Amino acid sequence: MVGTAKRIEMPDFGRARVAVDRFRGLRCVHTHLLNEKLTQDDLTDLALLRLDLMSAIQVDEKTGLPNSVYSAHLLPTTAEKLETESETLPYEFLEPNIPSQLDTNFIALINSLENEMARNRLTARNRQTNRDRVILVGATTGYLSDAEESMAELEELALSAETVVLDKIIQRRGKIDPKTVLGRGKLEDLLIRAMRLGADLIVFDAELTPAQARSLSEATDLKVIDRPQLILDIFAQRAQSREGKLQVELAQLKYLLPRLAQGQNSALSRLAGGIGGRGPGETKLETDRRRARDKISQLEKQVDNLSRQRQERRKSRLNRNIPIISLVGYTNAGKSTLLNTLTDSRVYAEKKMFATLDPTSRRLRLPIEQEIIINDTVGFIRDLPETLVAAFRATLEEISDSDLLIHVVDAANPQVLQQIDSVDKILHQLELNNIPRLIVLNKADLLDEASQQALERNLLFDKDLQSVAVSAIYPKSLSPLLEKIGEFLIKDLNVFAVNAI
Repeated sequence: MVGTAKRIEMPDFGRARVAVDRFRGLRCVHTHLLNEKLTQDDLTDLALLRLDLMSAIQVDEKTGLPNSVYSAHLLPTTAEKLETESETLPYEFLEPNIPSQLDTNFIALINSLENEMARNRLTARNRQTNRDRVILVGATTGYLSDAEESMAELEELALSAETVVLDKIIQRRGKIDPKTVLGRGKLEDLLIRAMRLGADLIVFDAELTPAQARSLSEATDLKVIDRPQLILDIFAQRAQSREGKLQVELAQLKYLLPRLAQGQNSALSRLAGGIGGRGPGETKLETDRRRARDKISQLEKQVDNLSRQRQERRKSRLNRNIPIISLVGYTNAGKSTLLNTLTDSRVYAEKKMFATLDPTSRRLRLPIEQEIIINDTVGFIRDLPETLVAAFRATLEEISDSDLLIHVVDAANPQVLQQIDSVDKILHQLELNNIPRLIVLNKADLLDEASQQALERNLLFDKDLQSVAVSAIYPKSLSPLLEKIGEFLIKDLNVFAVNAI
């Protein structure tokens, strides 16, 4: 290769010998016009191209003969070491020498480095039961504190998806890069860290545009996903019922359809020849998109059928004149735990995001001798993918016939007010914001009295919402909640008049 005075254009090596626990199997030996040592561009190419070695040969200006050779290779590491060696370079430089005096056994050196990479990865894999290893990435133009809070939630999502979080990177920028989100330098740093740590996956704390997803995928051999895809994956893991699985598959297809991209060889990928196959035909990309659209249409019909069946069941419940109350709220706020304690049930409840996907209904007799039906619903989260909200609309329609919404919040969460706002936004999006609502401050036992009173005042005066403090794991603390529900039924629904009729 012959470059300019500024740089050498490296060829596209494709996916030759790409693997997370070894290098490319290529060494780059070159010289510079100005007799420099290894430059930053050299070191960046070494990392991003996963080269075995990068060497620059200086040339004697008088004789034109080779002078000193400067070489460097990447250093494998682990997440634990990376935290303690954050100031050190990810490269190691070999002792410069003239070509005739080089005595390094390069094959043995590279083999030992690859063995260390494989050993680090195997050790971590064994320790983490073979889970995917991810790096979380965020970019913001606002306050860094807000980005850190969002990143903490993304980490919780990643852990709920059964992954191992290796590292978190946040970049504050004046403007988000429309092509790669991050700036060039930070992107290179990210890819180098991913290679050194043996990451499988990079997760961005934002929704990537199709163009950004393609650009980032081209920049690395790793899989790159965004926050909505991670949420969709969690839903796919949790869905148990046929309806839940259909809705998740529908949401995934709707999300992926605009992100289907042409592969490297798609220009040659045409339908087979013969009758009906001659001429331009369809590219593989067009075929994939058509199949995706057909599948979406098919799934939408199935979901609509299930929605009608669910509506019939709701009608039969409404005909019995039994008040319906739905538990709504942010994911992991404790809705299922509250349902279990109130109704002495054993609905699946775990300290994980989106532990509940399929709605559950239970009967409960209040102290006023009135029977009610309580629905447990899927949890909400900020920036919930619109495709997911649309796909789960049939399930969320269960809430529409409710006489009262019990909005369960995690009172001990520092972001409790922001989480309430996020739920408000989704309820408004679903046109369910006109249903009367009672805020339940769950996990109140983790708050001191002053903090609890301040939160209650904020809800009453700033948001005009009634609230009651409980702890879902302690049945005795739920008496005020049952009294509030009873008061609402007597005052607003006049249930005794209904029963008398």
